[in-house]
Amino acid sequence: MLAVITGVIASLLLFINIVFWCSLLFIFTFVKIIIPVPLVRKGVTAILTAIANAWVSCNSGWMMLTQKMNWNIQRPVSLDKKGWYFVISNHQSWVDIIVLQHALNGRIPLLKFFLKQELIRVPVMGAAWWALDFPFMKRYSKAYLEKHPEKRGQDLATTRKACAKFREMPTSVMNFLEGTRFTQRKHDDQDSQFQHLLKPKAGGMAFAMNAMGNQFRSILDVTIHYPDGIPTFWDFLQGKMQRCTVIINEKPIPEELLDGDYENDDTYRLHFQQWVQQLWEEKDQQLSARHNAS
Repeated sequence: MLAVITGVIASLLLFINIVFWCSLLFIFTFVKIIIPVPLVRKGVTAILTAIANAWVSCNSGWMMLTQKMNWNIQRPVSLDKKGWYFVISNHQSWVDIIVLQHALNGRIPLLKFFLKQELIRVPVMGAAWWALDFPFMKRYSKAYLEKHPEKRGQDLATTRKACAKFREMPTSVMNFLEGTRFTQRKHDDQDSQFQHLLKPKAGGMAFAMNAMGNQFRSILDVTIHYPDGIPTFWDFLQGKMQRCTVIINEKPIPEELLDGDYENDDTYRLHFQQWVQQLWEEKDQQLSARHNAS
């Protein structure tokens, strides 16, 4: 019963936090829409980002009030709020997003997640993500492109257009390379060679790097481990997630991978996939060590 009460209180605080900061966000979003002057929009974007960072800080605040969490966060001391980062992470739960924001807020620029185009329809948050210039992606399947070849290359054009906005101010681009949350069933269906991970999808990452060129300072490779099992979001709100480990490693981006044609250059695509595969093998080994130590 106590856990349910904790969950209700945490849910209420989360709701109030969203309503309060989104109200401010939408006021300045209106200004951004009606005054299409680049200098004004740039200033408003900075204000919107500050509001989003305040929202994340308040999330951390109500978490500290309602959760008895034992955090183990390992991160480099070299992180810079004025840098450009490409952030990757394993994905197990909706809780991952709050965990990432809590671990990195105030240390690097606001995380901008790659989102599916359909998520723009999510009430309130869809509009907030749009206002903050989160990149909405529309990827076409191979089967669809075979029937509609005129759409080929449009996903890359969309990525470039979204990432072009990030050149104007320091940004952290976030991508879950697995593309979906880990479950044992998905793992088995994929016949994944990794013990604790789904197969990574390198295409979105390659497109973003191609669009941003050498703007990214480095890769932040994040590994999230839940020692007591993967929590649902309701588990998290109830305070049932007692421990969380977040390991953040900063890694250089090989120069030869910054500029290439992932879609049409077989050699470049293979090289990029091999590099991502190595990152995932290291992450899987790290997770195995954490599971064995739990």
